[in-house]
This record gives sequence, structure tokens and C-alpha cells, in this order.
Amino acid sequence: MKRMMTLAAALILAMVAAAQGDNVGMGGPDGNYASLAERIANIEKKNDAFNVYFNYAASAQAIYDGHTWSSKLANKQLRLEIKGNITPQLFYRLRHRINKANTAQGEDNFAKATDIMMVGYNINDKLTVMGGKMCQIWGGHEFDENPMYIYQYSDMVDNMDNFMAGVVVAYHPVPSQEIAVEVSDANNGKFSDEYGAGAVAVTGRGDGIRQLKKSNNPLTYIVNWNGNFFGGRFQTRWSWGLQTQARHEYSRMWIFGQNLNLSTVQWYVDYMGAWDGLDRLRIATNDLGTFLNGRENAYFSDVHYNSLISKVNWQFVPRWNFVAKGTYETASVSKIEQLKDYRKSIGYLASLEYYPVKDQDLRLFLAYVGHHYDFSRKCGLEDYSTSRIELGFMYRIKCF
Repeated sequence: MKRMMTLAAALILAMVAAAQGDNVGMGGPDGNYASLAERIANIEKKNDAFNVYFNYAASAQAIYDGHTWSSKLANKQLRLEIKGNITPQLFYRLRHRINKANTAQGEDNFAKATDIMMVGYNINDKLTVMGGKMCQIWGGHEFDENPMYIYQYSDMVDNMDNFMAGVVVAYHPVPSQEIAVEVSDANNGKFSDEYGAGAVAVTGRGDGIRQLKKSNNPLTYIVNWNGNFFGGRFQTRWSWGLQTQARHEYSRMWIFGQNLNLSTVQWYVDYMGAWDGLDRLRIATNDLGTFLNGRENAYFSDVHYNSLISKVNWQFVPRWNFVAKGTYETASVSKIEQLKDYRKSIGYLASLEYYPVKDQDLRLFLAYVGHHYDFSRKCGLEDYSTSRIELGFMYRIKCF
């Protein structure tokens, strides 16, 4: 009885913390870490049917917003994850954010707080089917990385909404290669929830207005290739997708991710390109509100985004890791001359991480994050820069 009460206490603790993972690793690098149940209650784990994790990240931050410095203490990540393999064929996964709204959305009837609730079935060693609410299978290694380890996303990923109800079919022609196809909802909410009442698109050279109408089939279609070469030393994550936003309005996106994975150095380079018939990311719409002439629920048409991302992890001595990352991104409202290539964004960061406990994924870190925004003269916006200094920790806790 005492053992069961101790285990129950460990699981209750998990309910107030966090976990998040990637698409491939089903939760991130789990490693051979001892769980709380093993440490506290001496419970030997005999199968893989029930696994509980939470990731918790917090930091003290000094922030420069382009005008003044301020400071705060921030809880960065708070997610619970439960997953398991019931049989060699059947598996499941739940991931829930503790610090996000729990109101069910109109389109998929899931709360925004629920990142993932899915089940999967391995039909054979080559073919797998998954269904439920999942992270969409966009390529790229930044997109796929455990968000707890991301100090700052690129502008594109930071503005993407990717946890959708859908179905994925994955095929492995050989063990090192995967081709996957997904059909999912394009949004969590109904059209009026996402775009507002009376939503319009700004068309042509900025002087046209078109009333937006909901699509009968607001779906996203993605084709994804994940490659693994040279014994895992080189990895690819490529994808192409089409998203229906409104009637006759589509968003298309290419993502190419490459990763060099060596014993003490990991380095990825991603390219992301989006061609939006309607400004799905809403970066341009938020930047250029003055060009919308005060129209409520108005969005730019024909918006193009580019993003180039590079990140290096270097374990230069045992239990220490150095992180460096840079991003270069552009935004353009293609058919309005004044707004073509109106924005360039440069991000840069460096962090020093220390693992104080050998058999736990606990990291203490000191990080600097900077961002510079460069606007064209024609758009009338002023350049500015931001900075952030963080001292904190990340802890992926294996409860059971």
C-alpha cells in the first residue's frame, strides 16, 4: 500500500509539470534515466505500456524590447506527456499543456491545451497508421525538436499553428527511410473563429477587397520524407504541404531540413518557404496594419515568407554543451510594390548548458538571445532590435 501511495504521489506531481517532444522520437531523447517510481518506490518497470514524463523549464530573464530593459521570472514550459506501446502493433500518446486554455475548439472539439491525443497501429514492419490530434508532419529539424530545448523559434515556426486532428499513413520501404502522408484539419476552430466576422482579403495592388468565405473542405495535405544515412550520422526531414484557408485561398509550404549527427557535435540547417494566398502566419498583417486602412478582420493576399535556420550543439567536455543558433528570414507582400521584400529578420543566440546530475536530463543554462528587424524604406516601418539574457534550468523528468 505504501508503495502504491508513493507512486500515486509521483503521478500527481506529473500533473502540474510539463512534457513536449518531437514527431519522430515520440517525446524527445528519453535516454536510460531512472524514473521517480524506480527511485522512490523501488518499482521495477517490466513493459513499455505506460510511460509518464514531464518537462519543466524556467528562467530569470532580463529583456530589452527595443526601448527599455525590464526583468522577470518566467515558467517557460509546462507540459505533461503519457505514452506507451500496448502491443508490438498498438501504441498511443497524450500530451497536454498545463498552462493553456482548456476550452474545446469549434472544428476539432479539442482544447488548445491538448497538443496530442492519438493512437497508432503498426500494420507490419513497413506500414503504420495513426489518427487523432497530432503535430502535423512538417519537415525541418527546428520544427521537430523538443520545444523545451528551443530558446527562441524562428519567426515562421513561432507563428505556425500545427496541432491538428488528422490521419497519417507512414511507409518504410527500408528501415532507414520513411515516407508519410497526412490529411488533417487546417484549423482548430471554425472559419469565423479563426478569421472573425466579415473577414476580407486585400487583393491586387492593395486597392481591392474580396469577402472571404469558408471552404467546404478546410483541410491540410502534407507529404513528408525522413531519411537516415551513414548509420544515423546524416538525417533529412523534407516536406511539401497545401492548406485550405478559405474558399479559393490556399497556403503552400516547402521545408528542407538536414542534420549532421556526430558523437559530440550536432548541426542542422533548415530552409522553410511559404506561399500564402491568404496571410496564414499573419506576420505581414500584424506588421502592416496601417496599410489596411482600419479595416477589421482584413488580411493580406499573396504573401511570401522565407526562413533559413542553422543550429549547432557541441559537447566540448563531458556534461557541458554549447549551443549556437542563427536565423535569417524575409517577408514580402508580393503584389503590392511598396510592400515587396519589406522585412528582413536576423536572429542569433548562444547558450552554455551544464548537466549537474549524470543520470538525469537536468540542464542549467546561461543564454543570450538577440533579434534584429530590418524594414525597407518604402514600407515606412522603423528598424529595431531586441535582446534577452536568461539564467535558468530545463528538467525532463521521467516519472514512470
